[in-house]
Amino acid sequence: MRQPPAARPDRPSGSVRGSLADIKAAFLKDLSQSLRPTPFVLAALAGLLLAYLAPFGSDKADVFQRFFYWPGVIVGGTLLGILVSAAVGATIDRDRRRPIAGAALTAAIMTPPAAVFVLAATRAVFGVYLMPYPTLLGPVFLISLAMTGVNHLANRPVQVIAPSPTSGSEGAVRFLERLPPRLRGAELHAVQAEDHYLRIHTSCGSDLILLRLADAIAELEGMDGAQTHRSWWVLRSAVTGVRRSDGRAVLVLPAGVEAPVSRSFAPALRDRGWY
Repeated sequence: MRQPPAARPDRPSGSVRGSLADIKAAFLKDLSQSLRPTPFVLAALAGLLLAYLAPFGSDKADVFQRFFYWPGVIVGGTLLGILVSAAVGATIDRDRRRPIAGAALTAAIMTPPAAVFVLAATRAVFGVYLMPYPTLLGPVFLISLAMTGVNHLANRPVQVIAPSPTSGSEGAVRFLERLPPRLRGAELHAVQAEDHYLRIHTSCGSDLILLRLADAIAELEGMDGAQTHRSWWVLRSAVTGVRRSDGRAVLVLPAGVEAPVSRSFAPALRDRGWY
């Protein structure tokens, strides 16, 4: 009979390899969530509006040039903003706790290269420069800030956690019946995914069972807990403290167990007062 794998020691949170891998994973995840049609459609509409308003002296240009130039510049700037925003989210503002500050930082970082892009596009389409580079930085920053804020709202993940019913529901009982005999009657603290197994953390220790985390969460409906990470579900009453690690929250549980909180689940947990 196949035996569950032995528990593997966690990689130290401060290791360079682990940190770089986490940053890369967070960047790619954020990028994949942002590269959707919505921000580019909004950018194109904003570009058409600017083409109609013809700001910064572009009213002197041919109407067809304006309607080609402005949507192209705003859409290109949006792509740059998405890349910078993903980098900021992966390295600095991992929990997205300060959306306004994050949008301002993203706009500030992308403004210098975006201004160069605007100068090049202006020269290519109109054959002239609308304004000198230093003067251009201000308008580019304001437009970048506005578009970054709109894109943040359009792509903000919505994590819905249903209100918790009473702890004696049928679903909760179903999962508790899966506990190994030596853990029966123990207080459940958390469920952690390990490959194809789940490590059950309880007041009497931990053990492995063969089950998917998604199935476990479905059976845990009715207990006052929530998913905190793609690999963790935690009972709220088991949380004894919260600490920060690499810019993210970590829930402290009994017996020294620590459950990470990922960026996608953090807003809902904060709204419910977990930390």
